[in-house]
Amino acid sequence: MAAHITHDKIYNTVEPDDFSAMLELERYATRSDAFDEIISATHDHFWDPMDPAYLDFSSPFDMENEMLMPENSAPELNTAIADMLDEKQKIKLVNETLRWSVSSILHGEQGALSLSASLCHILVDPGAQEYAANQAREEARHVTAFSRYIQARWGTPYRVGEGLGNLMLELVTAKEVYKKLVGMQMLIEGLAMGAFANIHRNTNDPLLRRLTQLVMSDEAFHHRFGKIWANRTIPHLSKEEHELVEDWAAECFTTILFNLNNIRQKQHIYPQFGLEWEYVRDACREVYTDNDRREDFKNQTNIFRVLVKTLLQAGIITERTQGVYASWVDMKELEDEGDFVVGDAIAAEGIEFLKTINRNRKVIGQKPAA
Repeated sequence: MAAHITHDKIYNTVEPDDFSAMLELERYATRSDAFDEIISATHDHFWDPMDPAYLDFSSPFDMENEMLMPENSAPELNTAIADMLDEKQKIKLVNETLRWSVSSILHGEQGALSLSASLCHILVDPGAQEYAANQAREEARHVTAFSRYIQARWGTPYRVGEGLGNLMLELVTAKEVYKKLVGMQMLIEGLAMGAFANIHRNTNDPLLRRLTQLVMSDEAFHHRFGKIWANRTIPHLSKEEHELVEDWAAECFTTILFNLNNIRQKQHIYPQFGLEWEYVRDACREVYTDNDRREDFKNQTNIFRVLVKTLLQAGIITERTQGVYASWVDMKELEDEGDFVVGDAIAAEGIEFLKTINRNRKVIGQKPAA
């Protein structure tokens, strides 16, 4: 059994240091057209984070007196901790909680950039390689954009949490193609689409709302790359191969669920409020139960719900592992929702916005549109 688990030649790979394989003459004539649609569409959703026509990072926001997100986005304020903070401290806690989330997004984008670049070294098919290079370019602008947003609102990001950092390290350095594609293009990208949709729907900052929309206009295509792999690969897996992919996906889901946003991961937030992270953890445990977590999963923009739906639609989840997810989300309800992906409508609106701007961009050798 091949460790890469590729049943379609468009995903064939070589070792990262086998550059000579890229120079084989017959390789250049074997380009697949499977990715041409999403490659060519990049022109429709081009944007430049350094150009204020797309994003004006000088736009103000009163961080001292306004919450970037609703108060309930900081679960700590649903506990006795709320009685220990004055109004401005509550505002700061909400904004620092978002700082943690956006910092995690920034680190995730860097992981996606590095992983996409790593695919360029191993994918043999020129079309697949071109798509990976194209995604690397788009992930790079996400890193720039979120870096600039954090700088504008807080100055510096928080360090990556141990749970997310370890997972991305495994994905970026993995030799198995299925781990890279399932892990990043489906798990992390699915997680990101849920996070962006939630922020876009609820943020009080117009700059952040626009930023998440523009990023989603890219991520919708990145997510599609993972779906192409699933459609061409999952139906052809042997029982042993399917179980390998399925078990690894379930393991990743569990890791993300219990580590991404837990209090220990966020412990660097609390000293500025005079709080010990262990105290915050215990306070949250008193009021936030597994039943509350299940209620949160009913929200269509819940990041973990979006992640489970991504795996379910890809055919990765079977009865063997369904219990891992069914403890938190109604699997039948997810099946009945069909192919709807949260964030698609937001991304479509973003693309229309970008088409309007890009129509008036100056192109070398062309006169501006009348």
